[in-house]
Amino acid sequence: MKPLHLEDRYLRQIFENIQDGVLIMDHERNILMMNPAARDLTGWRLFDQVPYCKFCQERKVEPGENRCYLIEQEKVPYFKSQMPTYLGVKLEVEMSTALIYEDNESRSKEYLLVLRDQRQKKREEEIRLSKWMIQKLIEAKETEHQRLAQELHDGVGQSLYSISVALQAVESFVEDERVNQYVHEVRNELNRVMADVKAYSSQLRPKSLDRLGLVAAVEDLIETMKKNHPQTTFTFHSNIFSRLPADVEINLYRVIQEALHNTSKYAKATSVKVLLEERCDGLFLNIYDNGIGFNRNEYEHKGLGMKHMEERVDQIGGVFRLESAPGNGTSVFIHTPLEEGWQ
Repeated sequence: MKPLHLEDRYLRQIFENIQDGVLIMDHERNILMMNPAARDLTGWRLFDQVPYCKFCQERKVEPGENRCYLIEQEKVPYFKSQMPTYLGVKLEVEMSTALIYEDNESRSKEYLLVLRDQRQKKREEEIRLSKWMIQKLIEAKETEHQRLAQELHDGVGQSLYSISVALQAVESFVEDERVNQYVHEVRNELNRVMADVKAYSSQLRPKSLDRLGLVAAVEDLIETMKKNHPQTTFTFHSNIFSRLPADVEINLYRVIQEALHNTSKYAKATSVKVLLEERCDGLFLNIYDNGIGFNRNEYEHKGLGMKHMEERVDQIGGVFRLESAPGNGTSVFIHTPLEEGWQ
């Protein structure tokens, strides 16, 4: 036997290792040759007859016309249909065919048939669509948060402030001590409501995030946490001095906000550290607390907080990792690649 030429060996390697199913069939659709991918994809064997696809089974055939659309056309760049496999399951495939040999005497023909599994492509499209829908939901949510925050600050907040000023004026004209004391108490309660409205507005969409950027917004958030949780030491460090893309800023801010909320509610920590750094290979965020920790497997079945953080990080092309164990605190690690033009 003569050794295969180099080109023939390359073609054989391609035939054996290509992920698409490749078959040679005759004019009666008998399989004459097939590569491993075709065998794994369909379960067919040599000399089996290629079954009709769903389209060919159902299509109307004129007298003398071959029911197999691929053979009838002799050359089809691509064609999508469902193909029965050896288990009877119909597999969504993209098919292409070409006439590669014809014997003029016997009138026999041989066809190249290529099958491409559409399941992976379909899964990728579903993932892409799911990611797009999540992105649009997040954008809609942030837009609504921004609108509500503006309404609370400029609408409700300003109205409450006007009432407070009016009460102060009333208080200066009232001579009855009991009425004066009552007005004073009402003003104090009103001031508490105004503080709550301001806090709610900031939680919905901090103005510092839009005006000054992520670092300033996180600094404000840390200061608020210090005031509300004096028993815990909060520290924040960052080497970022410029603005980041808007989607990066809002998504990382929400992750930090969620993580600090979880820490203050569940961790019983005495120390919380937030580190946000820009390095040569990307942007890194680490949130660590020395609290009681938890079992991740149990937590994943109880809440959506971690899922929401993962979705936020995924939207900016980042990687999310959370580490925790009972008694060993909790660490959140995030890395997102740098894009040109951030500086």
